[in-house]
Amino acid sequence: MSLNRPWLAHYPQGVPAQIDVEEFPSVVSVLENAIEKFRDRPAFRNFGKTLTYGDIDRLSAQFAAYLLGELKLKKGDRVAIMMPNCLQYPIATFGVLRAGLTVVNTNPMYTPRELKHQLDDSGAKVIFVLDNFGKTVQDVVAGSSVQVIGTGLGDMVGGLKGPVMNFVLKYVKKMVPDYDIPGLVRFRDTLTLGQMHKLPQVDIAPDDIAFLQYTGGTTGVAKGAMLTHRNLVANMQQAAAWIGTNARMGEEIIITALPLYHIFALTANGLVFMKFGGLNHMITNPRDMPAFVKELQENRFTAITGVNTLFNGLLNTPGFDKVDFSGLHLTLGGGMAVQRSVAERWKQVTGVTLVEAYGLTETSPAACINPMDLAEYNGAIGLPISSTDACVKDEDGNILAMGEVGELCIKGPQVMKGYWQKPEETAKVIDDDGWLHTGDMAKMDEQGFFYIVDRKKDMILVSGFNVYPNEIEDVIALMPGVLEVAAVGVPDEKSGEAVKVVIVKKDPALTAEDVKAHARANLTGYKHPKFVEFRKELPKTNVGKILRRELRDPPPAA
Repeated sequence: MSLNRPWLAHYPQGVPAQIDVEEFPSVVSVLENAIEKFRDRPAFRNFGKTLTYGDIDRLSAQFAAYLLGELKLKKGDRVAIMMPNCLQYPIATFGVLRAGLTVVNTNPMYTPRELKHQLDDSGAKVIFVLDNFGKTVQDVVAGSSVQVIGTGLGDMVGGLKGPVMNFVLKYVKKMVPDYDIPGLVRFRDTLTLGQMHKLPQVDIAPDDIAFLQYTGGTTGVAKGAMLTHRNLVANMQQAAAWIGTNARMGEEIIITALPLYHIFALTANGLVFMKFGGLNHMITNPRDMPAFVKELQENRFTAITGVNTLFNGLLNTPGFDKVDFSGLHLTLGGGMAVQRSVAERWKQVTGVTLVEAYGLTETSPAACINPMDLAEYNGAIGLPISSTDACVKDEDGNILAMGEVGELCIKGPQVMKGYWQKPEETAKVIDDDGWLHTGDMAKMDEQGFFYIVDRKKDMILVSGFNVYPNEIEDVIALMPGVLEVAAVGVPDEKSGEAVKVVIVKKDPALTAEDVKAHARANLTGYKHPKFVEFRKELPKTNVGKILRRELRDPPPAA
């Protein structure tokens, strides 16, 4: 069956069928364009400190000059950035890109095991880390040639407030463990040293890799999606074409609570709103909901992005209904399915529709978005965005008819170059015709709206983060007291899904707390099993494959 595009007839007014992928050759040119247009306008705000586009220009150039002039990095070298939302993040990210280097976004909550894999796999020459997570880095880089740059959370806040923040975090709240890494350079010193070097003109091609964005896989081993400058620029142009139908140039203030190291916030907040000259109001710790709501009460904002659990958390925090929503005109949900109950309550409290979008790390990330003028939540992931084709295919690769369920496949300029140094893995997800196979089961209606029906794989989605059962199983299986283990996702009101592990004991003395303690030592927080269940045996097929679907339910009565 040939591809038809019913969605084009239902695009919102002013949204083009195609975007101009050639307008900006690189992410750096997007930044330079924003600096030229909005130099004196605020760009990023955190802990009461605001940096203008001109500040970002100056500081990122200093950091880029340090990387090239002092560290002698060469074009294409990888630099890992391991920090939550803070002012250092955009300075470092744009500095790395302006130097013609590749950003390796690194989750600051990684355990040493997870971080080591990412640094080894990417071949990162440098890691820039917030002091809170320096001990993890110390354990991993010992004996290696990786250059470490460290910073305190208050370093860019300035005045008296910044040093006081650093003191309180370390000595009062005890949130900064002691660490000692020989040769570590402080971030403020890199900026000073960078001023001693002139930033050379670096030629950046559209096909150069801007980000190595790590994502899990069916094997449980994280893979680096190669996102080129063209991928990121295309997706920024695509999303901007949709969001721009009701965006106000130079006046947007977007709440950035999702971490910028996550591809959703990186593109939607970091790049799209930069094109509009917007201000990113960064929330460093959105898990502290009372403090988050207090910030919303004290600051005017026009837009917010998030995942379902974030919106649900806000709605259930006292004081949120007292926030001034008069300036809010855009709420965009992605990263995980938006629940109807949350969307309807959001509209009731804020007066603004929670618009759902869909994407993957491999699509930079946006692939489908609902119209911005959507009156009510519709349960769809939206229409394929400009310059994007989508279809559902059967197991044999045939395109299915409208209303039929199959694997959602995406084609467009935002689809990644492939997985870093893993051509076989790339070939598994990008077919010979250039279609990216998402692993999600979906259907399309007569207007071209797509609906996710189920997931093809056994991936668990915890608060918008992918958790892969094989990785959990591999870690738990290392315990001497475990004979067999299987991990599954179970519904959870707070996080959408939670991890449950079902274990057959080798040691009768093994307890659920033993298992959870082992997981805490080896897995990032959102991967920890919330539920530990013991059984005498695991259900299996006749060839010995564990039947995970049977484990999602409570154990059968004895």
